[in-house]
Amino acid sequence: MDRKIFSIATLSLTAMILFIACLFPARSANADFAVKDLRGMQMVTVTANQGGDVLYVIEPQSGKVVILQWDPNRRDLRPVAVGDLNKAFNP
Repeated sequence: MDRKIFSIATLSLTAMILFIACLFPARSANADFAVKDLRGMQMVTVTANQGGDVLYVIEPQSGKVVILQWDPNRRDLRPVAVGDLNKAFNP
């Protein structure tokens, strides 16, 4: 088998694999929350049940958490709660 036939066979096989892969439906991406780690502080965003978004700011060294909610109707960010993570998991 010379080089030209080998190249054509390889490209044909690759094209067939890509064609078959296109026939399968792709799963859509779904992001329920996002996590951002900022050198000792973590920020987690979650969609609120009432609409808008909730931002959890967590400081793991001291175990503190601040919960902020974005209200899209009033276009403001307001504090919801401040607390201790240890109390949340150890009542």
